[in-house]
Amino acid sequence: MKKRKAIYPGSFDPITFGHLDLIERALELFDEIVVVVASNPSKKTLFTAEERMCFIRDAVKKYSHVTVESWDGLTVDFARKSGASMVIRGIRATSDFDYEFQMALTNRQLAPEVDTVFLMPSESHFYLSSRVAKEIAQLQGNVTDYVPKMVAKRLTKKFRS
Repeated sequence: MKKRKAIYPGSFDPITFGHLDLIERALELFDEIVVVVASNPSKKTLFTAEERMCFIRDAVKKYSHVTVESWDGLTVDFARKSGASMVIRGIRATSDFDYEFQMALTNRQLAPEVDTVFLMPSESHFYLSSRVAKEIAQLQGNVTDYVPKMVAKRLTKKFRS
């Protein structure tokens, strides 16, 4: 039986419990998931790609079918290279949908063999984003309910030093 492999690309700057929620949901659908720390030239990140990969690896270490890699090119090129047939994307609101729908159609045109699956977060993570977690940390707030412990420590250190 062919294994169902998907990639979950994003900047993950940093990974949140919302991202982890989507990974857990995706594990119900796919045999293998590659979390792809993608480079986006239009985004300035707080953490390096290596730091973000370290955070993700620590957060997903209990899942044997989840791996983490980085990529600087087109998402569909990574999907092809890794043998994945699906791209996982999270959608929180209609504003997410507009952007994600456009990207999914563009990816389909670039690589018709790679499709996109949209997943919604649980209600408890619906509002959560990396941006919100960074803003809370920057304003000296407690982020332990939003990000894994390792990330919370690094965010706190980043904004208090």
